[in-house]
Amino acid sequence: MFERLWSSSFVKRIRRILLSADALIDSSVFDSGRRSRELYENFSTFMERFHVSGFARLGVELACETLTWGVIGLIAMAALASSAFQMTSEGDWLKQTDLAVTFLDRYGNEVGQRGIKHDDAVPLEEYPDYLIKAVLATEDRRFYEHFGIDVIGTARALTVNARSSGVVQGGSSITQQLAKNLFLSNERTITRKINEAFLALWLEHHLTKREILKLYLDRVYMGGGAFGIQAAAEFYFGKSVKDVTLAEAAMLAGLFKAPTKYAPHNNLPAARARANDVLNNLVDAGFMTESQVIAAQKSPATPVDRQRQDSPDWYLDFAYGEIRKLAAAGKLGDNRVLAVRTALDSNVQKHAEEVIEKNLREQGRSYHVKQAAMVVMEPDGAVRAIIGGRDYGASQFNRATDGSRQPGSSFKPYVYLTALMTGRFKPTTIVTDRPTCIGNYCVHNYSGGYAGSMPLAMALAKSLNTVAIQLSQAIGNGDSRIGRAKIIETCRKLGISTPLEDTPSLPVGQSDVILIEHSSAYAAFVNGGKRVIPFAAVEIRNRQGDLLYRHDRDAPPQKQVLPYEKVVDLAGMMKKVVEEGTGRRAQLGEGIDVIGKTGTTNGYKDAWFCGYSGTMGGCVWYGNDDNEPMNNMTGGTLPAGTWHDVMAYAHQGVALKPIVGLTTQARPEAATVSENGAKPLELGAPQRPATLSKGAAQALESIEKKARSAATGRQSSLVSPATIAQTRGGDFPTIGAVQ
Repeated sequence: MFERLWSSSFVKRIRRILLSADALIDSSVFDSGRRSRELYENFSTFMERFHVSGFARLGVELACETLTWGVIGLIAMAALASSAFQMTSEGDWLKQTDLAVTFLDRYGNEVGQRGIKHDDAVPLEEYPDYLIKAVLATEDRRFYEHFGIDVIGTARALTVNARSSGVVQGGSSITQQLAKNLFLSNERTITRKINEAFLALWLEHHLTKREILKLYLDRVYMGGGAFGIQAAAEFYFGKSVKDVTLAEAAMLAGLFKAPTKYAPHNNLPAARARANDVLNNLVDAGFMTESQVIAAQKSPATPVDRQRQDSPDWYLDFAYGEIRKLAAAGKLGDNRVLAVRTALDSNVQKHAEEVIEKNLREQGRSYHVKQAAMVVMEPDGAVRAIIGGRDYGASQFNRATDGSRQPGSSFKPYVYLTALMTGRFKPTTIVTDRPTCIGNYCVHNYSGGYAGSMPLAMALAKSLNTVAIQLSQAIGNGDSRIGRAKIIETCRKLGISTPLEDTPSLPVGQSDVILIEHSSAYAAFVNGGKRVIPFAAVEIRNRQGDLLYRHDRDAPPQKQVLPYEKVVDLAGMMKKVVEEGTGRRAQLGEGIDVIGKTGTTNGYKDAWFCGYSGTMGGCVWYGNDDNEPMNNMTGGTLPAGTWHDVMAYAHQGVALKPIVGLTTQARPEAATVSENGAKPLELGAPQRPATLSKGAAQALESIEKKARSAATGRQSSLVSPATIAQTRGGDFPTIGAVQ
């Protein structure tokens, strides 16, 4: 049957079809291989025409490598340029910067201006020709020749600076300086310089050279609180920029490099010497001849008789940034000329600047410290004063609002608050200061030793690093990573926006924070746990006097972000830091409760004190811009002393407010470690009250009786302290009095 089926016509037909298919596949594969070989041979023959050898081949290889790296470079440049070009994404970017703002302090006194002067801006065509030439000869001689970045000028500046072992010439073009003024801060970082370069190219593409020069002259800081060369001409010489002489133009052009150093109302000899350099630059650049400038050299400019005026420039920069944000958000309508009443306390601002300058002048050398910053703020976020550095003219970078530094132990309140929020800790919980490690990371205390067992509140007062690390473990139920994540979450609720690195050292403050954010986070500790957003503008009015914005009406209300009871517990603990711990120098005297915390980073690179009364407070920072270590400065020394000196002045004549939930009588009751062999509680263990044994109590009573008896004997044989005090005309501490 199988043979009949196999020999049937149907099967034969199927066999022929399969055989044909097999043949077709074989022939197709063969033909494909043959055609592929022919194509390869033809391609090889074609490419042989381009075969090179010797030096020609070397050139081809270099060209290929150049092309490859060029493509890689273009991709890298596009990535780097993205952040810069995002700043110009708004179509009305120039209009947003085109504000004219007059600032008043909290008492209604005018304290300064920011933005362009709309009412009296002078067209570039009306500027004296020699003034324009003086600026170009000094700041950017190749301004009309380069494309935004002066490659030749930068190379020349680098060469001169290398020979001089210092910064003698600047390499930034006028376009780059304008880009910084319009879009960037004064922070000295590589990222800022990259953004500055790309923004300069962008400006050159969108604006003419004359527009760039005009914008630069209208916005550059010229010292004395004057922004723009027109405002500077009025301030220093009492006239419009249209009417300045050659000698006055040279003095104005000399201010660009260091406006405070060369400001004629501060240092007239230095200003005249700088003006003479500008006149020489005019001759060197070929813009003028020696005979044209000799009269100005012999008769230098004399400014109007004006007393040195201190402008709260750090504060005004912060306030102007706030106004720009409100304008960009559409909350000010189309109004561009504004009058803003701020929360600035001019007296506190000036006093804080004087205290910091005095401390740096008298103790800066011994401590090897050159910079400081401070913020004074009310618990609702109203900023009373900002000091962003030592000299605004030398560097406009605001270290209080833009700089980020490691907070050291001033970060620990966030750790302790997170521990209290777990419900397993109280201020009286007994903890143990002992050797502590997480993996390869082992933490040590500043003193180098270990203090043993004590209440949690005392551990914060003593600023023990080991306890902070142990708390991070306990918060995460043994997993420090979970604990640190919860600590970071607490910081975010309080408004800390900087990236916090999740490392074992985070709980002891080895991750950067911004001073003003640090200050606002601490404010939540005295207002009961409400989120604090720093603000300067109290009222904003337009040219006609119409009220456009009022903070108490238009700003979002404060939100409760932390449990009230836990914040009150933390405030009681932080009060002990000032009363008994590392922050004793910050005490403001009887009747004013103060909470606070010191901070010192590894290598003494940063020193902090952050503290508040119920009325106001803030943070103080000392350090160096180049991260050079200081000479053994801790947060309890100069920072705490500075905070005290400023706040003691600031609290005069103001209504004192209590810290929310904290009264003078309500003190955290410290637990006593038992002497009857009771083991101190480890972190996270259930809390039990510790008591004295009967024998220990009797011993203490005996010691007290002997002390009283000895005191009575001395008083009977000696002249009373009160009598001595009356004789000397001063106070004398009596026995047993608190000193």
